[in-house]
Amino acid sequence: MVKSPPPCVSSLSILHLFLFSLANCDNPSVNYLIDCGSSNPTQLKDGRTFKSDRDTTSLLNTTEDLQISLDSINANPPPFIPSSSLPLFQTARVFQDESTYSFHISKTGPLWIRLYFFPLPHPSYNLTSAVFSVQTSRFVLLHHFSLRNNDSLVFKEYLINVSDSRLSLKFIPKKKSLAFINAIEIVSAPETLVSDSATGVSPPGEFKGLLNSALQVSYRVNVGGPTIDPESDTLSRTWEPDGPYNVFPQGSETSQVSNKSIKYPRSGVVTPLIAPNLVYATAVHMIDPGVMEPKFNLSWMMNVENSYSYLIRLHFCDIVSKSLNQLYLNVYINGIEGVSGLDLSSETKALATAFYKDFVLSDSDITNGSILVQVGPTKIQRDKANAILNGIEVMKISNNADSLDGFFSVDGKYRGPFSTPKGLKIAAFVGLALALASLLLLAFICIRWRKRPQGWEKHNRFSSWLLPFHPNHNTKLFQGKNTTRRKKLNSHHKSKHGHTGSPRGPERFFPFSELQHATNNFDETKVIGVGGFGKVYLGKLENGKKVAIKRGTSGSEQGINEFRTELNMLSKLRHRHLVSLMGFCDENSEMVLVYEYMAHGPFRSHLYGFDLPPLSWQKRLEICIGAARGLHYLHTGAAQSITHRDVKTTNILLDDNYVSKVSDFGLSKAVPEKAQVSTAVKGSFGYLDPEYYRTQQLTQKSDVYSFGVVLIEVLCARPVISPTLPSEEVNLADWAMKQHRRGVLHKVIDPRIVDTISSTSLKVFVQIAEKCIADCGVDRPSMGDVLWHLEYALHLHEAGSQIGAHEDKSSNMIPGQFDNVADHLGSNSSDASDSTEVGSTVFSQIANFQGR
Repeated sequence: MVKSPPPCVSSLSILHLFLFSLANCDNPSVNYLIDCGSSNPTQLKDGRTFKSDRDTTSLLNTTEDLQISLDSINANPPPFIPSSSLPLFQTARVFQDESTYSFHISKTGPLWIRLYFFPLPHPSYNLTSAVFSVQTSRFVLLHHFSLRNNDSLVFKEYLINVSDSRLSLKFIPKKKSLAFINAIEIVSAPETLVSDSATGVSPPGEFKGLLNSALQVSYRVNVGGPTIDPESDTLSRTWEPDGPYNVFPQGSETSQVSNKSIKYPRSGVVTPLIAPNLVYATAVHMIDPGVMEPKFNLSWMMNVENSYSYLIRLHFCDIVSKSLNQLYLNVYINGIEGVSGLDLSSETKALATAFYKDFVLSDSDITNGSILVQVGPTKIQRDKANAILNGIEVMKISNNADSLDGFFSVDGKYRGPFSTPKGLKIAAFVGLALALASLLLLAFICIRWRKRPQGWEKHNRFSSWLLPFHPNHNTKLFQGKNTTRRKKLNSHHKSKHGHTGSPRGPERFFPFSELQHATNNFDETKVIGVGGFGKVYLGKLENGKKVAIKRGTSGSEQGINEFRTELNMLSKLRHRHLVSLMGFCDENSEMVLVYEYMAHGPFRSHLYGFDLPPLSWQKRLEICIGAARGLHYLHTGAAQSITHRDVKTTNILLDDNYVSKVSDFGLSKAVPEKAQVSTAVKGSFGYLDPEYYRTQQLTQKSDVYSFGVVLIEVLCARPVISPTLPSEEVNLADWAMKQHRRGVLHKVIDPRIVDTISSTSLKVFVQIAEKCIADCGVDRPSMGDVLWHLEYALHLHEAGSQIGAHEDKSSNMIPGQFDNVADHLGSNSSDASDSTEVGSTVFSQIANFQGR
């Protein structure tokens, strides 16, 4: 006699079977799959069949279009595009005028919109130069979208709620351009997939309104597990591995159980429609949790766009505990506590049971164009502290223009800051306040003008007299109420070494109208760079001088903070290897900084990614030495020790003589030498100090670590993070050091220069780079040590085959632990205006190291 299963087990199994059958049904209420440009249906390995253009002509309203096909494509899909979908990129439909797909919606509610793009070659039409927009009747999905590379496979995935019986999908080419599409999916999504509310991160509380917004999938990550292809997912989704985003893999390890052991709660809140059991069957948790530092957190970082809020869904499933009530988690989003003491046992009532939690991070909390997800243990855990995470989903939320790409709505109107009625009221109030302030300022100027001393005009300009800059004070814009009045600056003072120096502080205040004229009203063709703060434009002043104009993103609190920091820092710093700040503008809520123009742009552009001649090994060493001098000055030579916090090859700029200068001080922070400061973790993914992440303690050695990554990037000429490569090769620093220890470093060195580097120079360079990226800060050299060894590597390279016994003997001077550079120089290396005379040519440049 066979016993019947308990009622709870039976009902739960029936529920799961029902949900799986619903998720995998062959005929969802809305299911449009189109292989655009194809003359025949296309069936994928996951069983889905995409109809041809011939079968879907009734859906398309267009005046003139073109079909393009290719037998095969030569492109490697990124991790989030499964190889099984490659057939969809082999054909395309091209539109020369506005064209619309119109879909009948049999059941209103949430819909997936999935778009496939690949610029197929054609003798008459260059799809890489196509610029177009894609929008529904309400939401802008893409605005002036383009693909500049012939090997770019692009997949866009959206989730929108449709309340009408028809859905229009418009393709709108820019004037004198084209639009194209390779494949389209319009498929029903479960109504329970996303609720209307989530946990707000800042300000804390409940966030509502998700169902009234459009969402774009930015990341869908299977933490601790492999890629999950559409055929293994209940909703034909793709999940990529977490390796490229795991900031501190050394502190984490993966766990895996049978996917059949994963349970879903009886409440039905979490089902296979939320995420397949393959996601919950793998996880990342803390390695050796008993010996970890108490502030250690598991951390993942993903790059995102500023000016948008994001829905962040975290998936949890306790597959590591032996019994209940062992895991209590704290969750942080961009350093802000999202939830404290999350008790998985009380949420799921059982081990190996799926659970998820949604958070919304507002646009004002996006730090440096990235989202940092951290999960750590609480202090109340009884046994060894541990933390776990199984999956991450990040989705962009449409803005107040109902757009997921810019601030232009479907009617073409700009709806950015100050464009709404509420914004107009704010603008009117601000305008009135500015008018009153202008009157007061005018009265103040008149009084100052009448009381000006005799001969004042000979030594001062009106603009510099008006600006409240002082060599030892911040601008009044950023000071408190008790700030003392600015003293006049002597524009031709002598330094203690007798050379003529520049006054500290920006050269001048630039009216916004002058900057508009210099950039042709900030024409997009003048953009020479884009960063977390905003865009950088090439400008030309009235005197013909070229300048770089960095315009901050308006309305961003983070942007204001970076603006203040950079202005405060650079107003006090002057050095040959730091980019000079010429002035600023803060009119009309604008945040604009004006710098000297660096003709040859970012260092990275000359290493890879651009069609520029390769730099020689000697030139690369000289550029690294210049950057090291600039950082060494920040650490030891400035009035107060400064940690840059964002050292990378895009922040090392080259002038017309290829002299390197460190730039972008928006994240910099004053950190006393040999001290540490507790602060929220900030920086750029791939260059971040792992110790800084573990402890949230910032030191000068964090810059040293980042610079070590730069040195390896210079040697290998490839991105520091390459998600498309095999997992072992994703992180350049780790991969290069593994190859070095295997004795095959030459395999990863830039092949254009590998045969030109002398072995002794390479040995010194690699040793100092390896020391820089030591896991613990105490094991890393100072920037002075790094500078000395780079100078020595350059000397060995220049000597080449003529290095004699003396130099060979000197090369043995690179021990496991580095001596202080002051011992080598016989002087105090911390003196920023070093005037010690050194006989050896090795130190010829460092002997002249001084602030200008």
